[in-house]
Amino acid sequence: MGGNIRSWGAVWLGLGLLAVAAGPVRAEEGEAAPAADEARVSEDFSLHGQATSTYQVKPDFPSAYQSGNSLDHKFQARDSNTVTLFLGARLWRGAEAYVDPELSEGYGLSHTYGLAGFSNGEAQKGGSLWPKYYPARYYLKQVIGLGGEQEWIEGGANQLAGYQDVSRLTLVGGGFAASDFFQTNSYANDPRANFTNWALWESAAWDVPGNQKGYTRGLYAELNQADWALRYGAFAVPNSLNASDVTFGGDRTLSQAVEIEGRGSLAGRPGKLKLMGFYTRAAMGDYRAALRLVAQGADAAAALQRTRQPGHEKFGFAATAEQEIADELGLFARLSWNDGRNEEWGFTDADASLAGGASLKGGRWGRPDDTVGLGAAVNTITAAHRAFLAAGGSTILLGDGGLSYGHEVDLEAYYAARLLPFLTLTGDYQLIDNPGYNQDRGPAQVFGGRLHAEF
Repeated sequence: MGGNIRSWGAVWLGLGLLAVAAGPVRAEEGEAAPAADEARVSEDFSLHGQATSTYQVKPDFPSAYQSGNSLDHKFQARDSNTVTLFLGARLWRGAEAYVDPELSEGYGLSHTYGLAGFSNGEAQKGGSLWPKYYPARYYLKQVIGLGGEQEWIEGGANQLAGYQDVSRLTLVGGGFAASDFFQTNSYANDPRANFTNWALWESAAWDVPGNQKGYTRGLYAELNQADWALRYGAFAVPNSLNASDVTFGGDRTLSQAVEIEGRGSLAGRPGKLKLMGFYTRAAMGDYRAALRLVAQGADAAAALQRTRQPGHEKFGFAATAEQEIADELGLFARLSWNDGRNEEWGFTDADASLAGGASLKGGRWGRPDDTVGLGAAVNTITAAHRAFLAAGGSTILLGDGGLSYGHEVDLEAYYAARLLPFLTLTGDYQLIDNPGYNQDRGPAQVFGGRLHAEF
Protein backbone atom coordinates (compact mmCIF):
# COMPACT_ATOMS: atom_id res chain seq x y z
CA MET A 1 0.00 0.00 0.00
CA GLY A 2 1.72 3.13 -1.29
CA GLY A 3 1.94 6.55 0.20
CA ASN A 4 2.89 8.21 3.41
CA ILE A 5 0.27 7.39 6.07
CA ARG A 6 1.09 10.38 8.26
CA SER A 7 0.93 12.88 5.41
CA TRP A 8 -2.42 11.55 4.17
CA GLY A 9 -3.77 11.46 7.70
CA ALA A 10 -2.95 15.15 8.00
CA VAL A 11 -4.67 15.84 4.69
CA TRP A 12 -7.86 14.07 5.82
CA LEU A 13 -7.84 15.89 9.17
CA GLY A 14 -7.39 19.25 7.47
CA LEU A 15 -10.15 18.55 4.97
CA GLY A 16 -12.49 17.46 7.73
CA LEU A 17 -11.95 20.72 9.58
CA LEU A 18 -12.55 22.68 6.37
CA ALA A 19 -15.71 20.71 5.68
CA VAL A 20 -17.10 21.57 9.11
CA ALA A 21 -16.11 25.22 8.95
CA ALA A 22 -16.62 26.03 5.29
CA GLY A 23 -19.28 25.98 2.67
CA PRO A 24 -19.82 27.79 -0.58
CA VAL A 25 -18.44 31.33 -0.16
CA ARG A 26 -21.10 33.79 -1.24
CA ALA A 27 -20.85 37.44 -2.08
CA GLU A 28 -22.29 39.81 0.46
CA GLU A 29 -24.21 41.58 -2.27
CA GLY A 30 -24.75 39.15 -5.14
CA GLU A 31 -27.13 39.45 -8.05
CA ALA A 32 -30.63 39.96 -6.77
CA ALA A 33 -32.88 36.94 -6.94
CA PRO A 34 -36.37 37.13 -8.46
CA ALA A 35 -39.11 37.97 -6.00
CA ALA A 36 -40.38 34.39 -6.11
CA ASP A 37 -37.36 33.24 -4.11
CA GLU A 38 -35.63 35.99 -2.15
CA ALA A 39 -33.49 33.43 -0.26
CA ARG A 40 -31.35 32.66 -3.31
CA VAL A 41 -28.22 34.77 -3.71
CA SER A 42 -25.74 34.42 -6.53
CA GLU A 43 -22.12 33.58 -5.77
CA ASP A 44 -19.22 35.76 -6.85
CA PHE A 45 -16.65 33.37 -5.38
CA SER A 46 -16.70 29.74 -4.30
CA LEU A 47 -14.39 27.31 -2.56
CA HIS A 48 -15.03 23.57 -2.56
CA GLY A 49 -12.82 20.57 -1.95
CA GLN A 50 -12.69 16.80 -2.07
CA ALA A 51 -10.49 13.95 -0.87
CA THR A 52 -10.89 10.36 -2.02
CA SER A 53 -9.03 7.24 -0.90
CA THR A 54 -9.72 4.05 -2.84
CA TYR A 55 -8.38 0.70 -1.64
CA GLN A 56 -8.73 -2.47 -3.73
CA VAL A 57 -7.82 -6.10 -3.11
CA LYS A 58 -7.59 -8.74 -5.82
CA PRO A 59 -7.28 -12.42 -4.77
CA ASP A 60 -5.38 -14.96 -6.88
CA PHE A 61 -7.14 -16.01 -10.07
CA PRO A 62 -6.46 -18.72 -12.70
CA SER A 63 -3.97 -17.75 -15.42
CA ALA A 64 -2.20 -19.82 -18.06
CA TYR A 65 0.40 -17.06 -18.63
CA GLN A 66 0.98 -13.33 -18.27
CA SER A 67 3.27 -10.59 -19.50
CA GLY A 68 4.23 -6.99 -18.80
CA ASN A 69 0.84 -5.39 -19.37
CA SER A 70 -1.17 -8.16 -17.70
CA LEU A 71 -3.34 -7.96 -14.63
CA ASP A 72 -1.15 -9.89 -12.19
CA HIS A 73 -2.81 -13.22 -11.37
CA LYS A 74 -1.43 -13.24 -7.82
CA PHE A 75 -2.93 -11.56 -4.76
CA GLN A 76 -2.58 -7.78 -4.80
CA ALA A 77 -3.68 -4.84 -2.66
CA ARG A 78 -3.34 -1.29 -3.95
CA ASP A 79 -4.61 2.15 -2.98
CA SER A 80 -4.97 5.51 -4.70
CA ASN A 81 -5.58 8.93 -3.16
CA THR A 82 -6.57 12.32 -4.53
CA VAL A 83 -7.18 15.71 -2.93
CA THR A 84 -8.61 18.59 -4.95
CA LEU A 85 -9.58 22.19 -4.32
CA PHE A 86 -12.18 23.78 -6.60
CA LEU A 87 -11.78 27.57 -6.79
CA GLY A 88 -14.23 29.71 -8.73
CA ALA A 89 -14.64 33.46 -9.24
CA ARG A 90 -17.01 35.66 -11.25
CA LEU A 91 -15.03 38.12 -13.38
CA TRP A 92 -17.76 40.11 -15.09
CA ARG A 93 -21.32 39.48 -16.19
CA GLY A 94 -21.51 35.90 -17.42
CA ALA A 95 -17.75 35.30 -17.09
CA GLU A 96 -16.29 32.83 -14.60
CA ALA A 97 -12.78 31.51 -13.90
CA TYR A 98 -11.97 28.15 -12.32
CA VAL A 99 -8.74 26.63 -11.01
CA ASP A 100 -8.48 23.13 -9.50
CA PRO A 101 -5.14 22.34 -7.85
CA GLU A 102 -4.88 18.60 -7.20
CA LEU A 103 -2.66 16.09 -5.43
CA SER A 104 -2.61 12.40 -6.31
CA GLU A 105 -0.74 9.37 -5.05
CA GLY A 106 -0.85 5.62 -5.54
CA TYR A 107 -1.49 3.12 -8.31
CA GLY A 108 -4.20 0.90 -9.63
CA LEU A 109 -3.81 -2.87 -9.50
CA SER A 110 -0.85 -3.99 -11.65
CA HIS A 111 0.09 -0.32 -12.14
CA THR A 112 -3.21 0.25 -14.00
CA TYR A 113 -2.68 -2.45 -16.63
CA GLY A 114 -4.52 -5.58 -17.66
CA LEU A 115 -8.21 -4.61 -17.93
CA ALA A 116 -10.23 -2.76 -20.56
CA GLY A 117 -12.85 -1.93 -17.94
CA PHE A 118 -10.28 -1.05 -15.31
CA SER A 119 -11.48 -1.52 -11.75
CA ASN A 120 -10.47 1.81 -10.16
CA GLY A 121 -11.77 5.00 -11.73
CA GLU A 122 -9.39 7.08 -9.61
CA ALA A 123 -6.31 5.12 -10.79
CA GLN A 124 -4.18 6.96 -13.32
CA LYS A 125 -1.70 5.77 -15.91
CA GLY A 126 0.88 8.09 -14.32
CA GLY A 127 0.69 6.95 -10.69
CA SER A 128 3.33 7.62 -8.04
CA LEU A 129 4.40 6.42 -4.60
CA TRP A 130 4.35 9.98 -3.19
CA PRO A 131 1.81 12.79 -3.55
CA LYS A 132 2.27 14.76 -6.76
CA TYR A 133 0.80 18.19 -7.47
CA TYR A 134 -0.64 19.22 -10.83
CA PRO A 135 -3.18 21.79 -12.06
CA ALA A 136 -6.11 19.53 -12.89
CA ARG A 137 -8.27 22.30 -14.37
CA TYR A 138 -7.77 25.95 -15.21
CA TYR A 139 -10.27 27.54 -17.54
CA LEU A 140 -12.43 30.53 -18.35
CA LYS A 141 -16.16 30.23 -18.99
CA GLN A 142 -18.38 32.82 -20.64
CA VAL A 143 -22.15 32.37 -20.50
CA ILE A 144 -24.14 34.46 -22.98
CA GLY A 145 -27.81 34.69 -22.13
CA LEU A 146 -30.17 34.63 -25.12
CA GLY A 147 -33.21 35.96 -23.25
CA GLY A 148 -36.46 34.47 -22.07
CA GLU A 149 -37.12 32.29 -19.03
CA GLN A 150 -34.44 31.91 -16.37
CA GLU A 151 -33.45 28.98 -14.16
CA TRP A 152 -31.55 28.71 -10.89
CA ILE A 153 -28.15 26.98 -11.14
CA GLU A 154 -27.06 25.42 -7.86
CA GLY A 155 -23.51 26.13 -6.72
CA GLY A 156 -20.97 23.32 -6.48
CA ALA A 157 -17.52 22.28 -7.54
CA ASN A 158 -16.66 24.37 -10.63
CA GLN A 159 -20.10 25.96 -10.67
CA LEU A 160 -21.06 29.34 -9.20
CA ALA A 161 -24.64 29.59 -8.00
CA GLY A 162 -26.85 32.02 -9.85
CA TYR A 163 -29.70 32.57 -12.27
CA GLN A 164 -29.07 31.97 -15.96
CA ASP A 165 -31.20 32.20 -19.06
CA VAL A 166 -32.48 28.75 -20.01
CA SER A 167 -31.65 29.68 -23.59
CA ARG A 168 -27.91 30.35 -23.45
CA LEU A 169 -24.58 29.89 -25.17
CA THR A 170 -21.62 28.73 -23.03
CA LEU A 171 -18.00 29.05 -24.18
CA VAL A 172 -15.08 27.45 -22.31
CA GLY A 173 -11.35 27.58 -22.96
CA GLY A 174 -8.42 26.19 -20.99
CA GLY A 175 -7.49 22.98 -19.24
CA PHE A 176 -10.05 20.39 -18.11
CA ALA A 177 -11.18 16.79 -18.66
CA ALA A 178 -13.15 16.20 -21.87
CA SER A 179 -15.44 13.93 -19.83
CA ASP A 180 -16.42 16.95 -17.71
CA PHE A 181 -18.72 18.01 -20.56
CA PHE A 182 -19.45 14.99 -22.77
CA GLN A 183 -21.28 11.72 -22.07
CA THR A 184 -22.12 12.72 -18.50
CA ASN A 185 -24.73 10.66 -16.65
CA SER A 186 -26.45 11.30 -13.33
CA TYR A 187 -26.15 7.69 -12.15
CA ALA A 188 -22.77 6.61 -13.52
CA ASN A 189 -20.31 9.44 -14.08
CA ASP A 190 -18.17 9.95 -10.98
CA PRO A 191 -15.76 7.26 -9.68
CA ARG A 192 -15.45 9.26 -6.47
CA ALA A 193 -19.15 8.85 -5.74
CA ASN A 194 -20.72 5.98 -7.70
CA PHE A 195 -19.46 3.32 -10.14
CA THR A 196 -15.69 3.06 -10.39
CA ASN A 197 -15.21 0.62 -13.30
CA TRP A 198 -14.01 2.53 -16.36
CA ALA A 199 -16.59 0.90 -18.65
CA LEU A 200 -19.44 2.04 -16.37
CA TRP A 201 -18.54 5.60 -15.41
CA GLU A 202 -17.51 6.44 -19.00
CA SER A 203 -18.33 5.26 -22.53
CA ALA A 204 -15.39 2.88 -22.91
CA ALA A 205 -15.02 2.94 -26.71
CA TRP A 206 -14.72 6.75 -26.76
CA ASP A 207 -10.95 7.23 -26.81
CA VAL A 208 -11.19 10.17 -24.40
CA PRO A 209 -8.41 12.65 -25.25
CA GLY A 210 -6.12 13.31 -22.31
CA ASN A 211 -2.75 12.83 -20.69
CA GLN A 212 -1.75 10.15 -18.16
CA LYS A 213 -4.05 11.72 -15.58
CA GLY A 214 -6.98 12.17 -17.97
CA TYR A 215 -6.75 15.94 -18.50
CA THR A 216 -6.44 17.93 -21.71
CA ARG A 217 -6.62 21.49 -23.03
CA GLY A 218 -9.09 22.80 -25.51
CA LEU A 219 -12.21 24.71 -26.44
CA TYR A 220 -15.82 23.84 -25.66
CA ALA A 221 -19.12 25.38 -26.76
CA GLU A 222 -22.69 24.54 -25.73
CA LEU A 223 -26.04 25.86 -26.91
CA ASN A 224 -28.68 25.07 -24.28
CA GLN A 225 -32.45 25.16 -24.73
CA ALA A 226 -35.33 24.00 -22.54
CA ASP A 227 -35.54 20.46 -23.95
CA TRP A 228 -32.21 19.97 -25.70
CA ALA A 229 -28.57 21.00 -25.88
CA LEU A 230 -25.91 20.91 -28.59
CA ARG A 231 -22.20 20.66 -27.72
CA TYR A 232 -18.88 20.87 -29.57
CA GLY A 233 -15.36 20.38 -28.27
CA ALA A 234 -11.84 20.51 -29.76
CA PHE A 235 -9.13 18.94 -27.60
CA ALA A 236 -5.36 18.52 -27.58
CA VAL A 237 -4.02 14.95 -27.59
CA PRO A 238 -0.72 13.39 -26.48
CA ASN A 239 2.25 13.33 -28.85
CA SER A 240 3.13 9.83 -27.64
CA LEU A 241 1.36 6.96 -25.90
CA ASN A 242 0.71 7.61 -22.20
CA ALA A 243 2.40 11.02 -22.39
CA SER A 244 2.32 13.37 -19.40
CA ASP A 245 1.28 16.33 -21.54
CA VAL A 246 -0.94 17.11 -24.51
CA THR A 247 -0.31 19.39 -27.48
CA PHE A 248 -2.16 20.91 -30.41
CA GLY A 249 -0.65 19.90 -33.72
CA GLY A 250 -3.05 21.39 -36.23
CA ASP A 251 -5.48 19.01 -37.89
CA ARG A 252 -2.95 16.15 -37.61
CA THR A 253 -3.02 16.07 -33.78
CA LEU A 254 -6.51 16.97 -32.63
CA SER A 255 -9.63 15.36 -31.18
CA GLN A 256 -13.12 16.71 -31.80
CA ALA A 257 -16.55 15.75 -30.49
CA VAL A 258 -20.14 16.80 -31.21
CA GLU A 259 -22.99 15.81 -28.89
CA ILE A 260 -26.73 16.43 -28.88
CA GLU A 261 -28.80 15.94 -25.72
CA GLY A 262 -32.53 15.47 -25.59
CA ARG A 263 -34.54 15.79 -22.37
CA GLY A 264 -38.00 14.40 -21.84
CA SER A 265 -40.18 12.31 -19.58
CA LEU A 266 -41.50 8.77 -19.49
CA ALA A 267 -44.68 8.21 -17.46
CA GLY A 268 -44.04 11.58 -15.88
CA ARG A 269 -40.46 10.70 -14.89
CA PRO A 270 -37.50 12.73 -16.24
CA GLY A 271 -34.93 11.22 -18.56
CA LYS A 272 -32.09 12.18 -20.92
CA LEU A 273 -30.46 10.79 -24.04
CA LYS A 274 -27.06 12.00 -25.30
CA LEU A 275 -25.67 11.06 -28.72
CA MET A 276 -22.06 11.92 -29.54
CA GLY A 277 -19.77 11.52 -32.55
CA PHE A 278 -15.99 11.86 -32.23
CA TYR A 279 -13.02 12.12 -34.58
CA THR A 280 -9.36 12.06 -33.54
CA ARG A 281 -6.14 12.44 -35.49
CA ALA A 282 -2.92 11.57 -33.68
CA ALA A 283 0.29 9.54 -33.98
CA MET A 284 -1.52 6.26 -33.26
CA GLY A 285 -0.08 2.95 -34.43
CA ASP A 286 -1.87 0.98 -37.16
CA TYR A 287 -2.65 -2.63 -36.10
CA ARG A 288 -2.82 -4.07 -39.60
CA ALA A 289 0.40 -2.38 -40.70
CA ALA A 290 2.10 -3.65 -37.54
CA LEU A 291 0.88 -7.19 -38.20
CA ARG A 292 2.43 -7.08 -41.69
CA LEU A 293 5.76 -6.19 -40.07
CA VAL A 294 5.33 -9.00 -37.53
CA ALA A 295 4.78 -11.42 -40.42
CA GLN A 296 8.16 -10.28 -41.77
CA GLY A 297 9.82 -11.18 -38.46
CA ALA A 298 9.59 -7.91 -36.50
CA ASP A 299 8.91 -7.85 -32.76
CA ALA A 300 5.27 -6.87 -32.15
CA ALA A 301 6.00 -3.93 -29.83
CA ALA A 302 8.65 -2.54 -32.17
CA ALA A 303 6.36 -3.07 -35.16
CA LEU A 304 3.55 -0.95 -33.69
CA GLN A 305 6.03 1.75 -32.74
CA ARG A 306 7.25 1.90 -36.35
CA THR A 307 3.71 2.55 -37.61
CA ARG A 308 3.08 5.55 -35.34
CA GLN A 309 2.90 8.85 -37.20
CA PRO A 310 0.75 11.99 -36.91
CA GLY A 311 -2.45 12.06 -38.90
CA HIS A 312 -3.72 8.54 -38.17
CA GLU A 313 -7.46 8.55 -37.54
CA LYS A 314 -9.96 7.17 -35.08
CA PHE A 315 -13.68 7.88 -35.30
CA GLY A 316 -16.82 6.56 -33.69
CA PHE A 317 -19.88 7.33 -31.62
CA ALA A 318 -21.09 7.10 -28.03
CA ALA A 319 -24.53 7.28 -26.47
CA THR A 320 -25.69 7.43 -22.89
CA ALA A 321 -29.21 7.43 -21.46
CA GLU A 322 -30.67 7.88 -18.00
CA GLN A 323 -34.24 7.42 -16.83
CA GLU A 324 -35.89 7.83 -13.45
CA ILE A 325 -38.42 5.01 -13.11
CA ALA A 326 -39.56 5.47 -9.50
CA ASP A 327 -38.84 7.67 -6.51
CA GLU A 328 -35.12 7.24 -5.73
CA LEU A 329 -34.63 4.61 -8.49
CA GLY A 330 -32.98 5.27 -11.84
CA LEU A 331 -31.59 3.28 -14.76
CA PHE A 332 -28.70 4.14 -17.07
CA ALA A 333 -27.18 2.74 -20.25
CA ARG A 334 -24.07 3.35 -22.36
CA LEU A 335 -23.27 2.26 -25.92
CA SER A 336 -20.05 3.19 -27.73
CA TRP A 337 -18.08 2.12 -30.81
CA ASN A 338 -14.95 3.14 -32.72
CA ASP A 339 -13.45 1.92 -35.99
CA GLY A 340 -10.61 0.08 -34.19
CA ARG A 341 -8.07 0.28 -37.01
CA ASN A 342 -5.55 2.30 -35.00
CA GLU A 343 -4.56 1.87 -31.37
CA GLU A 344 -6.32 3.61 -28.48
CA TRP A 345 -4.39 6.72 -27.56
CA GLY A 346 -5.96 8.39 -24.53
CA PHE A 347 -8.31 6.06 -22.63
CA THR A 348 -8.59 2.27 -22.77
CA ASP A 349 -8.61 -0.81 -25.02
CA ALA A 350 -12.24 -1.01 -26.15
CA ASP A 351 -13.53 -0.78 -29.72
CA ALA A 352 -17.14 -1.40 -28.73
CA SER A 353 -18.86 -1.41 -25.34
CA LEU A 354 -22.37 -1.88 -24.01
CA ALA A 355 -23.08 -1.05 -20.36
CA GLY A 356 -26.03 -0.44 -18.10
CA GLY A 357 -27.31 -0.61 -14.57
CA ALA A 358 -29.44 0.79 -11.79
CA SER A 359 -29.00 3.22 -8.91
CA LEU A 360 -31.24 3.25 -5.83
CA LYS A 361 -31.30 5.73 -2.95
CA GLY A 362 -31.78 4.38 0.56
CA GLY A 363 -34.95 6.16 1.63
CA ARG A 364 -36.86 2.87 1.61
CA TRP A 365 -34.76 1.58 4.51
CA GLY A 366 -34.42 4.86 6.36
CA ARG A 367 -31.07 5.92 4.82
CA PRO A 368 -32.07 8.54 2.22
CA ASP A 369 -28.49 9.71 1.64
CA ASP A 370 -27.14 6.21 0.96
CA THR A 371 -26.92 4.77 -2.56
CA VAL A 372 -26.72 1.22 -3.88
CA GLY A 373 -25.69 0.57 -7.47
CA LEU A 374 -25.54 -2.45 -9.74
CA GLY A 375 -24.04 -2.36 -13.23
CA ALA A 376 -22.57 -4.51 -16.00
CA ALA A 377 -20.50 -3.89 -19.14
CA VAL A 378 -19.49 -6.00 -22.13
CA ASN A 379 -16.42 -4.78 -24.03
CA THR A 380 -15.04 -5.98 -27.39
CA ILE A 381 -12.15 -5.23 -29.77
CA THR A 382 -11.76 -5.52 -33.54
CA ALA A 383 -10.21 -8.49 -35.36
CA ALA A 384 -7.00 -6.54 -36.06
CA HIS A 385 -6.74 -5.49 -32.41
CA ARG A 386 -7.21 -9.12 -31.33
CA ALA A 387 -4.63 -10.43 -33.80
CA PHE A 388 -2.05 -7.91 -32.62
CA LEU A 389 -2.49 -8.91 -28.96
CA ALA A 390 -2.43 -12.60 -29.94
CA ALA A 391 0.91 -11.97 -31.69
CA GLY A 392 2.38 -10.84 -28.37
CA GLY A 393 1.83 -7.12 -28.79
CA SER A 394 1.05 -4.64 -26.04
CA THR A 395 -1.25 -1.61 -26.16
CA ILE A 396 -2.27 1.26 -23.91
CA LEU A 397 -3.46 -1.04 -21.09
CA LEU A 398 -3.19 -4.62 -22.37
CA GLY A 399 -0.64 -7.25 -23.39
CA ASP A 400 -0.59 -10.80 -21.97
CA GLY A 401 1.97 -12.10 -24.46
CA GLY A 402 -0.78 -14.06 -26.22
CA LEU A 403 -4.56 -14.12 -26.50
CA SER A 404 -7.41 -16.60 -26.55
CA TYR A 405 -10.12 -14.06 -27.29
CA GLY A 406 -13.35 -13.61 -25.37
CA HIS A 407 -15.48 -10.54 -24.67
CA GLU A 408 -14.48 -8.87 -21.41
CA VAL A 409 -17.47 -8.77 -19.04
CA ASP A 410 -17.39 -6.41 -16.03
CA LEU A 411 -19.90 -6.63 -13.19
CA GLU A 412 -19.95 -4.10 -10.34
CA ALA A 413 -22.04 -3.63 -7.20
CA TYR A 414 -21.51 -0.93 -4.57
CA TYR A 415 -23.09 0.47 -1.43
CA ALA A 416 -22.27 4.09 -0.54
CA ALA A 417 -23.11 4.94 3.08
CA ARG A 418 -23.26 8.60 4.13
CA LEU A 419 -21.52 8.67 7.52
CA LEU A 420 -21.57 12.46 7.98
CA PRO A 421 -22.92 15.29 5.82
CA PHE A 422 -19.50 15.58 4.17
CA LEU A 423 -18.21 11.98 4.44
CA THR A 424 -19.19 8.81 2.52
CA LEU A 425 -17.85 5.28 2.88
CA THR A 426 -18.36 2.87 -0.03
CA GLY A 427 -18.02 -0.88 -0.25
CA ASP A 428 -17.49 -2.20 -3.80
CA TYR A 429 -17.32 -5.61 -5.49
CA GLN A 430 -16.37 -6.36 -9.09
CA LEU A 431 -16.28 -9.62 -11.05
CA ILE A 432 -14.37 -9.50 -14.33
CA ASP A 433 -14.64 -12.38 -16.79
CA ASN A 434 -11.98 -12.75 -19.52
CA PRO A 435 -9.78 -9.93 -18.13
CA GLY A 436 -8.02 -8.22 -21.02
CA TYR A 437 -10.26 -10.22 -23.45
CA ASN A 438 -8.34 -13.40 -22.57
CA GLN A 439 -10.20 -16.67 -21.94
CA ASP A 440 -6.94 -18.20 -20.70
CA ARG A 441 -7.08 -15.94 -17.64
CA GLY A 442 -9.63 -15.25 -14.93
CA PRO A 443 -12.27 -14.64 -13.87
CA ALA A 444 -10.85 -12.03 -11.51
CA GLN A 445 -12.54 -10.59 -8.43
CA VAL A 446 -11.85 -7.15 -6.96
CA PHE A 447 -12.98 -6.11 -3.48
CA GLY A 448 -12.83 -2.39 -2.78
CA GLY A 449 -13.40 0.31 -0.21
CA ARG A 450 -13.61 4.03 -0.83
CA LEU A 451 -13.64 6.97 1.60
CA HIS A 452 -14.77 10.26 0.09
CA ALA A 453 -15.05 13.69 1.73
CA GLU A 454 -16.27 16.88 0.15
CA PHE A 455 -17.32 20.37 1.14
